[in-house]
Amino acid sequence: MGSIISALALIAACVFLFGCDRQGRPVEEFGLDRLERGVSTEGDVRSVMGQPDTVRDEKDGTHTLEYPRGPEGVRTWFFSIDSSGKLRDFKQVLTEENFTHVKPGMDKEDVRRMLGRPRSVVQFQRKNEEVWDWRYQSWEGPRFFNVHFDMTSGKVTGTSSSDAVMN
Repeated sequence: MGSIISALALIAACVFLFGCDRQGRPVEEFGLDRLERGVSTEGDVRSVMGQPDTVRDEKDGTHTLEYPRGPEGVRTWFFSIDSSGKLRDFKQVLTEENFTHVKPGMDKEDVRRMLGRPRSVVQFQRKNEEVWDWRYQSWEGPRFFNVHFDMTSGKVTGTSSSDAVMN
C-alpha cells in the first residue's frame, strides 16, 4: 500500500513540476517558461518556438513572429520583438475575447494581423462569400471561429462559431 501511495505522490509531483511555469501557472506551450519579456532575444524565441510561419515588420522598427499551431492545434502565438531584438511581449491570440474585436467592415489584412493564418479558407461562389476559420479551445471543448467575407469587397460581413467535430 505504501509503494502505491509513493508512486502516486511521485506522479503528482511530476505533473506539478513539469506542468507549471516558474510562477505556478499551467504551461500552455512547451518552452514558454524559458522566455522572459525584456530579457529574451529573438534568437531565444526562435530556439524555443522554431521557425515562425510569418514575420511582420512594423513601422516603428519592431516586428511580430507568428506561430500557428494548426491545423489541428488550438493556439496561435504572436511574439513581439522590439527594435533592439528583445522579446517585448507574447500572447495566444485564438481567444473568445480576441474574437469579439472582429467587426463587419474590417478587411482581410486586419483580420489576419489580429488572428494569424486561418486553418482553412473556403469560397461559396453562389453566396459571394469567403469563410476563414480557426480552431480554438473554449471551456466547452474544441470549436471553430469563422469569419465571413464578401468576396467582392473583401470586407467582413459577420462571424460565427461551431463545434469542432472530431472524426
